[in-house]
Amino acid sequence: MPAYHFVAVSANRKTGPIPVTYSERDTCPPSCPHYRADCYAEDYYTRMTWDKVPARGGSLADLCASIAALPAGSLWRHNVAGDLPGSGEDLDPAALGDIVRANIGRRGFTYTHKKTADALDWVRHSNDWGFTVNLSADDAGEADSLAEADAGPVCAIVPMDTPPKTYTPAGRTIIVCPAQVRDDVTCQSCGLCAIADRQVIIGFRAHGTRAAVTDAKARRVIPILKG
Repeated sequence: MPAYHFVAVSANRKTGPIPVTYSERDTCPPSCPHYRADCYAEDYYTRMTWDKVPARGGSLADLCASIAALPAGSLWRHNVAGDLPGSGEDLDPAALGDIVRANIGRRGFTYTHKKTADALDWVRHSNDWGFTVNLSADDAGEADSLAEADAGPVCAIVPMDTPPKTYTPAGRTIIVCPAQVRDDVTCQSCGLCAIADRQVIIGFRAHGTRAAVTDAKARRVIPILKG
């Protein structure tokens, strides 16, 4: 069974002191273009924690108990590294359901590169039940495609020089992650990624030690400026 690492208070500057988790590497789908390559989670300190999950992480039941013990209304992030339950491209609906139930009354959010039709169906259910799963696009064009799937909110990797507000080719608004724009904003103070019914796409400027590689992938479709 896969292991999960629960951190009650994150020391990450970007997230702020909220609870965060890590899932084993096996949960990541090989179809992700950043898989074992330029993923930000391969950066030194994040990778060190991620690599230790199999040895020091707990079970799904342990994870769900930790989530259920959070105070009502708590904002928390699932998967600083890793993806939704299930090996590779597959999504384990029973395990996801356990997490969704544990999260009831709380404001959990996460991101996924699992994009099979079956995975999107379960992601849609998760968002309907209050556990926000953001669909991860790798450029502004894919952001439009994922938004049309209507399974949940969308985020997208954008080039490093993307202004705070731009648009997809289809005209959808992209707002660059406020924590990347302002030093006084964290996930804790923002919470946009935890809003399941938002219409705007959250853009994450390519970052990490291999940001140049990620940036090149994001530039396949450049966000549009207006005015």
